[in-house]
Amino acid sequence: MLIKKITTIICSCIALGAAAQTTQSVDICIYGGSSAGVIAAYTAKKSGKSVLLIEPGKRLGGLSSGGLGYTDIGNKYAVTGLALDFYRRIGRHYGKFESWIFEPSVAEQTFAWYIKAANVEVLYNAALFEVKKEQGYIREIEVNDPLSPKPQTARKIKAKMFIDCSYEGDLLAKAGVSYTVGREANSQYNETYNGVQLREKHQFPDGIDPYKVPGKPESGLIWGVSNATLDPQGQGDKKVQAYNFRICLTSNPGNLIPITQPDNYDPARYELLLRLLAKKPVGDLWGFLKFDLMPNQKTDINNNNAFSTDMIGMNYDYPEADYATRKKITDQHTDYIKGLLYFIGHDPRMPEHLRNLMLKWGYPKDEYTESGNWSPQMYVREARRMVGQYVMTQANCEGKEVVKDGVGMAAYTMDSHNCQRLVVNGMVKNEGDVQIGGFGPYPIAYRCIIPKTEDCKNLLVPVCLSATHIAYGSIRMEPVFMVLGQSAAVAAAMAIDAKKPVQEVNIAKLQAAIKNNPLANGSIPEIIVDNDDKEKVRTTGQWTSQKGGYGPSHLLAQQSDKEKRSVTFTPVITRGGKYDVYVYLPKTANMAKEIVLQVFDGNKKNPASVHPASIQVAGQTSGEWVSIGSYQLPAGKKSYVEIAADGPGGTVVADAVLLIPR
Repeated sequence: MLIKKITTIICSCIALGAAAQTTQSVDICIYGGSSAGVIAAYTAKKSGKSVLLIEPGKRLGGLSSGGLGYTDIGNKYAVTGLALDFYRRIGRHYGKFESWIFEPSVAEQTFAWYIKAANVEVLYNAALFEVKKEQGYIREIEVNDPLSPKPQTARKIKAKMFIDCSYEGDLLAKAGVSYTVGREANSQYNETYNGVQLREKHQFPDGIDPYKVPGKPESGLIWGVSNATLDPQGQGDKKVQAYNFRICLTSNPGNLIPITQPDNYDPARYELLLRLLAKKPVGDLWGFLKFDLMPNQKTDINNNNAFSTDMIGMNYDYPEADYATRKKITDQHTDYIKGLLYFIGHDPRMPEHLRNLMLKWGYPKDEYTESGNWSPQMYVREARRMVGQYVMTQANCEGKEVVKDGVGMAAYTMDSHNCQRLVVNGMVKNEGDVQIGGFGPYPIAYRCIIPKTEDCKNLLVPVCLSATHIAYGSIRMEPVFMVLGQSAAVAAAMAIDAKKPVQEVNIAKLQAAIKNNPLANGSIPEIIVDNDDKEKVRTTGQWTSQKGGYGPSHLLAQQSDKEKRSVTFTPVITRGGKYDVYVYLPKTANMAKEIVLQVFDGNKKNPASVHPASIQVAGQTSGEWVSIGSYQLPAGKKSYVEIAADGPGGTVVADAVLLIPR
């Protein structure tokens, strides 16, 4: 799909103070133009409600259009509805079925498409200042320019339902909803990975001296090292995991702006990098920058190793700060990271081969043209977290507790970046990094995106949702935020129609609405049959189950001429017609050269095959959907897809089958 450039100056969007009226009434008001906010606004408008989307800045899409183009997926099974549609639209732009790797500008244009397609009204440069509540309901909010509020330019918005899609949770806080900041103690929710965690990942090797003059504590601590004392493992605190920016650079000389010395540059901030490299040399920039490549010679650079783009310990005040303080903290992070990039390429103390590699990169001329070619969206990994009707915990991530009111799924590792850098036994150490996976997709409770009844009755919170620090580390991914944003909008519309608070939405009807209308436009849903669906999958011969792939597991068999080995996927088709059929091919060692399939269309068997060597699996994903053709399929259970393990040798995978109606 060719995505045309859609500017932010469109008829459905207005700047603060541009309209004559100062008070506006809508059905659903959404605060925060993050990825979740855009999807929520589109869904709410498609549900037949009047909608206003309020964005404190000047750009929609949050992190998804702000540099995070190397998507944290976890498992594609968890990405559904309009979130999946977003990645499919991105894919069509690049000539693919779906793409999880993309440039910031392409994401921004895609979000703009949703806004234009639903004719959503957007209010830019409008931050929240006041919230008025009556009898447990938000009745009115007041927004204004975040840095220069003037009473005469304030806007008041009345709405029946509000959705907080900000990364900071400002609306929930000003509405008097219970929340927390920081890390709970392990003992609070019977967890093991919460609170203080001194672990091995993104950690300094032993022997890195913390003092300005090595060996002399009286010289003072080097920049970036705290004088705090290490608390016991698992103890709670108010420290917040580190923020950074996801950096888009380019190596295309015709599109490159050289990296120059930024404002407030101080090379002393990077002394620890020199000490780290002296202790543990690296061969390239990937040794301390997570250098993921984007289309058109661009990057999504993230934190990597003990000293990198994370500005550890410098964001504690951000979640509850006023807008001026937040801007100051954001500017400090910008200066730090731009300074790091300049330091790597220009400081003579850096190894020459690393300096030369860095000088090949620069800021892209065609990205963030409205903000000096630098992302306006800092990576606010975690700020406030609501304490709602239900709190998601480590037990939910690990499948030890499974909720029945799921309105979305998560599948990513329990992931926290470091929270502090301090002196331990005379050496520099980072504390707070946790990366614990090994579990499958799990449902996210509706109760965790709504407040307690006594706190508020017409607010939904799909981003700063109710979860412990470590559980939030698994949930806090952009695809999940989009899924929950859509679910929140459907719930808000249902609450309006039923004239009930969000706590009394019929969960079964909500789940059915999400499932039966995944694109919010009344179109026929696609059909997926996963190998874990025992009622629709039949195996013949010897197959083994292995974790991962699409959904909880996939099936493996060795090709054999001696025994018939096959897996038959039988979809239930509610409406006959032409369908594009795909099979999911996960990454697996020693894959057979050819996997033989057949599609029975109700009348005859149609042979097909997949050649695994020709399939490139890109990004943080377990595999790819592979097309096996288009077929006219009847309603009911008359058709099937069979994967066979007949042949000379090699591993055959049977994981999932996808049918997309034409």
